[in-house]
Amino acid sequence: MLRPLLFLFAFGLKLSPVSIFAGVHGNLCTVTGPSVIDISGNVNSVSDRCEYTLLQDQSAGFTLKANFLERRRRDVSFVDSLTLDFSEGADIQLLQGQMVMVGGSPVTLSGSVQTFNGVGLSKDQTGVTANISLNGSSVSVFFDGTTAQIYMDVPVGYTFTGLCADSSSSSSSRLSSDSSKCQLYNDAADDTINPTTVAQQCGVLSAAPFSSCNIHVDPEPYMAACRSTLNKYPAVDGLRCQFLKAYAKACQKSQATVQNWWTAAKYHPEPICQDKCSDHEFCGDIHGNTDCRCRAIYASQYTEQNRLGGPTVCKDNTASLTLVGCLLKENGIDYNHLHLNDKTCTGVMDPESHMLEFSFSSDSCGTEVMTNNSQVIFTNAVVTRNSSSDLITRQDKVYIEFSCSHPAPELQNVAFNILDNSVKVFLQSGEWHYSLTMKAYSDAAQTQLLGPKSDVRLNQKIWIVLETEGLDAEVVSVVTDSCWATSDESPTSVPRYDLITDGCANTADGTVQVMGNGQGTSNSFSFNMFEFSGKEPSEVYLHCQLQLCLNKNNICEPGCSGSARRRRSLRYRRGAPALISMVWTP
Repeated sequence: MLRPLLFLFAFGLKLSPVSIFAGVHGNLCTVTGPSVIDISGNVNSVSDRCEYTLLQDQSAGFTLKANFLERRRRDVSFVDSLTLDFSEGADIQLLQGQMVMVGGSPVTLSGSVQTFNGVGLSKDQTGVTANISLNGSSVSVFFDGTTAQIYMDVPVGYTFTGLCADSSSSSSSRLSSDSSKCQLYNDAADDTINPTTVAQQCGVLSAAPFSSCNIHVDPEPYMAACRSTLNKYPAVDGLRCQFLKAYAKACQKSQATVQNWWTAAKYHPEPICQDKCSDHEFCGDIHGNTDCRCRAIYASQYTEQNRLGGPTVCKDNTASLTLVGCLLKENGIDYNHLHLNDKTCTGVMDPESHMLEFSFSSDSCGTEVMTNNSQVIFTNAVVTRNSSSDLITRQDKVYIEFSCSHPAPELQNVAFNILDNSVKVFLQSGEWHYSLTMKAYSDAAQTQLLGPKSDVRLNQKIWIVLETEGLDAEVVSVVTDSCWATSDESPTSVPRYDLITDGCANTADGTVQVMGNGQGTSNSFSFNMFEFSGKEPSEVYLHCQLQLCLNKNNICEPGCSGSARRRRSLRYRRGAPALISMVWTP
């Protein structure tokens, strides 16, 4: 009858609060890498990126939380930060790089103890320590960025819940509500890992000089945690040594300091980055140097497509490309050596996100503009700086071409009949946003704008200016295809008098002159004012129909001489024309 009772007690331990007791492992809980060694010496691993409760005392209104994130592999998580959550008072976060936040604001710590919200915080070269008093009993929380150790000097009978109470209670201790963070991954096995070598590397905890502590702190949970992790994750970034260091610190808590263990174990300290890594990075080794590496899940969206960033962001006649700084570093690329086709156009590195952005417009940074049927394509490239003065180089050659493709802009059919000094039409086609304006002037210098109160006499020369805003003159030109006058507001009404046909001045009217047609995003023409016979006094409605032409081989300017006139004018027509009108009243 005794065995079933013991079985039920052990099974009930998973969901019930645990009472502190004195034992081989004492009152110490260790979280290192993905492994949690609870106060009973049981070992289990966290396999997702959720937040978990390590220790909760509901009577004191206190919860110690741990957040886990991936590093080089998506299917192995590491303890990344701790949160001391108080039901009353500001929370305290222990972050990477020995950073500490109190109530969301960073604080600067030193070797001396500083008190925040009743918590004593201090920092030394090994990590950050937080000392808490819970119902008169002391709890010490240590975190160095890779390992968390919680030591509880509390009386027998003290009860609490969380992974430190039972490392197998992950389902009841999980806090994250974001299902994407709790998603499980299964990466391909690392064929460079040798289980025999791993067993030897982790087994040093049972040999000298660690063996002097084995009677005080059982090394098996630490060796099991070490084997479980290193059989799946490569021994890089000081990972093997962090299990040894965690055991040595546990021995120190038990007053059994292991002497000179770092020499015997050939200990190499975990990497410490000079710059703060962003949320999608972690501090690790890159080609023998310590720097911020990309976290595996974040990097996979680029590496699975063999990209270093992107995609290209296109807007109007501009484009930008963002490259991931940590991916550049991992590929041995120094961003300071990168530029666009024009070597004066370099990228801008965001100091917080470590993202490198290149941007250009259609007429800058060596951009190539091409047309392909109905598309306008801007192309540029990120390349490595090539200096003939450099005797040697340590940079791989880089060539990352990126482009934007837009529909060729087409002015839409619009008509405005207003009595004003100018007519302005706002247009949009695809990614292009621009306006078309018609203005009338009384002088060739185009300084005297004609308005509703201006007197225009018969046979007085006036100048009409048609111009656009928002179009790139390097890409398109505006061609005034035809202009004509009617006595009625409808552009199709009769009588009709032609001023410009097929992009050229009406040869029957010697007063008409056309300037700059097809040479840019604006053009103009002049004529002598008239009125329609037999309709005195009459209103004169001026209508102009325009086309856009893609600049290529100088075909946009109409040919206005000889028999080639009509044939050449047909070559520049692209899409639907725009109709704009202006009215004069007597």
